[in-house]
Amino acid sequence: MANVVKKYSISYELAQKMVDAAVAKARELGVSENVAILDDGGNLKAFGRMDGAPIPTTEMAQNKAYTALFGLSTQEFFKFIQSDPSLLAGIPTLARMAAWGGGFPIKVNGETVGAIGLSGAPTVQNDIDCAKAALALVSDAVPTK
Repeated sequence: MANVVKKYSISYELAQKMVDAAVAKARELGVSENVAILDDGGNLKAFGRMDGAPIPTTEMAQNKAYTALFGLSTQEFFKFIQSDPSLLAGIPTLARMAAWGGGFPIKVNGETVGAIGLSGAPTVQNDIDCAKAALALVSDAVPTK
């Protein structure tokens, strides 16, 4: 089967547990979030919109997750494009790109199997903290930054 590639993707079960963990952290912080989990192909796998989370941030959460499929967090992605004026001008014009904090790849054994994006809380740090709570469910997915 030389023309077939084997790949791994996040399961629905893990995706839903991650949404639940992010929501639990948001409740602990007293904020409302939209939580999006995408599979490795950028397809929505699980989603949660807490009561009170702003409607426009529904799309923003999904875009953060999509951007994280590049393999790095959205805040690291921003640092990367910031160093090149043409990237800084061009990347944000692309559909589904979000270069601010709250999106992380979900990696298992170094392979990106999906991504998580959060948006809706008053601060980007809230989004990051809730995402990290969800990533704690994946042993080697917790970011150091």
